[in-house]
Amino acid sequence: MAIYTLDFEKPLLELERQVDEIKRVGEDRQIDVGAELAALEKKIETLKEELYRNLSPMQRVFVARHSKRPTTLDYLGSIFTDFVELHGDRAFRDDPAIVGGWARLAGQSVMVIGHQKGRDTRENIKRNFGMPHPEGYRKALRLMHLAARFHTPVVTLIDTPGAYPGIGAEERGQAEAIATNLLEMASLPTAIVACVIGEGGSGGALALGLADRVLMFEHSVYSVITPEGCAAILWKDATQRERAAEALRLTAPDLLRFKIIDEIIPEPIGGAHQDPEAAGENLRTALAKHVAELRRVRPDKLVRRRAEKYAAMGVFAES
Repeated sequence: MAIYTLDFEKPLLELERQVDEIKRVGEDRQIDVGAELAALEKKIETLKEELYRNLSPMQRVFVARHSKRPTTLDYLGSIFTDFVELHGDRAFRDDPAIVGGWARLAGQSVMVIGHQKGRDTRENIKRNFGMPHPEGYRKALRLMHLAARFHTPVVTLIDTPGAYPGIGAEERGQAEAIATNLLEMASLPTAIVACVIGEGGSGGALALGLADRVLMFEHSVYSVITPEGCAAILWKDATQRERAAEALRLTAPDLLRFKIIDEIIPEPIGGAHQDPEAAGENLRTALAKHVAELRRVRPDKLVRRRAEKYAAMGVFAES
């Protein structure tokens, strides 16, 4: 059974209920309802394709935030093998909002690091809703340095509304931790491939996102701020989120056009949560391709190309 819980999916949910009702009537009365079911299921597929082909930016945000959307740990269990999680920043504590460790991708050793949200309230509290503290970013950087020591590619999976803005996080140097990650990743002498698998928010996402190749799932989003936060700042009204989402240009097609990302990974119709296995296979294929290509590049050339890539962003010419 498909998962339809978003407001714009209500027409699909109603059609699914009609399918269930027709099946129940057919069983109760012992009549053949195959033709009616086939017509209704075809209507559902047509409507689903139309809905997801024309999603607004804010609707994509809702899909990216879906509670059933696959997380870093889901992908670690499905497309990577031999995962060994590593903990702690060797200074303060372990941050459950970021998970990472050694793994194999298509038979090749990689260091995987990603944000981790929860499925329910209890797990979200444990994972701090995927919003890392500074020790989470310091743990990530420690693992990147470890990967570089063994000339192993780094794969990062981005899925966070942003870094945790609490007083404790600020006291322990949240801004410094993010800035240090950016500085160190810019010159890390090993390949880095990043993928936005859900919501990529602000510096909390960018601290894992400075990479040789940046990928995005079709219905993920990547932005300097959430639409709600942007609307509250610009118009003092969080209900203006639709307007903010349009202005932020946070969708994968927008970011590919601006050359902020390098590839869009397709999702099953209805989003990655409708068919996690298919989404995972698409992600595995894309990551394996880019990791294999970057493995062949010398470290000094990787760092130089990375610098050129980011220096070119935002450059424009007036006619």
